[in-house]
Amino acid sequence: MTAQDRTGPNEPILIWGAGAIGGTLGAYWARAGLPVLLVDIEPAHVAACRSSGLHITGPIEDFTQVVPAVTPAELTGSYRRIVLAVKAGATEAALAALAPHLAEDGYVLSAQNGLNEIAIADAVGAARTMGCFVNFGADWHGPGEILYGNRGAVVVGEIDGAITPRVREMHRLLCLFDAESILTDNIWGYLWGKLAYGAMLFGTALTDESMSANFADPARLPVWLALGREVGAVAAARGVTQLGFGAFDPAVFAPGAPEGPQIETIAWLADYTSKTAKTHSGIWRDLAVRKRRTEVDPQIGIIAKLGREAGVKTPALETLVSLIHEIEEGRRPLAFETLKVLIDQCKSASTAA
Repeated sequence: MTAQDRTGPNEPILIWGAGAIGGTLGAYWARAGLPVLLVDIEPAHVAACRSSGLHITGPIEDFTQVVPAVTPAELTGSYRRIVLAVKAGATEAALAALAPHLAEDGYVLSAQNGLNEIAIADAVGAARTMGCFVNFGADWHGPGEILYGNRGAVVVGEIDGAITPRVREMHRLLCLFDAESILTDNIWGYLWGKLAYGAMLFGTALTDESMSANFADPARLPVWLALGREVGAVAAARGVTQLGFGAFDPAVFAPGAPEGPQIETIAWLADYTSKTAKTHSGIWRDLAVRKRRTEVDPQIGIIAKLGREAGVKTPALETLVSLIHEIEEGRRPLAFETLKVLIDQCKSASTAA
């Protein structure tokens, strides 16, 4: 492919990481007629995508789309639009590999969970970094197979809040995937808003029960409240106004907020997660099915780190990180007894307060 071929309407969108998020976006964009090139480290997945096709299953749609795909070693050329969709823990390695392929006037869009925009900006420069909030439910089930379990918010914005021609273009492209995609001047607000929900999902992954069952159990409520409040406290200390999705409003967990709306928000999460084909989080799949390390450090550990820098204590978040590591290392089971460690700590802290 020549440099001329990569400009204008024939310029491919490069998606680095063709798993749950990247693969779903790539399949939809390719089906809409956009030139897309997937990059993935799994040779069998790459082979399936470009030959028999990428099969999207689930209650939203069921279709198969052939999408051009390569492994990192096979990739050549430079690209103006790179969507980074790897697990947060693989961000730095992926950035090192993709940086030589990023056009001088290009950018990297973080379609990931967490605050990866910070690492991306450090690696390629803030001017070549774009933020994205994704909350649709999807799971990679094997080579060429992705479950698209439920729709969710998709938001894009420049990390400095500017509304530029390139972010308008990306918003238009994301609307081809989800017509209700949002263009924002406060992408950090959305990213921090999701961190409260994300911390709770890590908590549900301490057991084998579904997300909904965890959120619906009154005995576990102290955990969800503590995690939400700690994320809210760190965000507030950093001057971030958290933004929500659906009926999930992270602002209810801001410092000094009353408990009533917080409990109502957890009840909404119990209902929301009961209506998806994706019954367990991707975190749980990493621990229980794929037997691999999770994204707990770059997603949750970073909140505790930023909290320490701001003088905000985050005991529940720090214990959650430790418990996830102990499961990863085989020192604790995926079971209620593991979550109970956090329940007891949060109840004790609440009583002391």
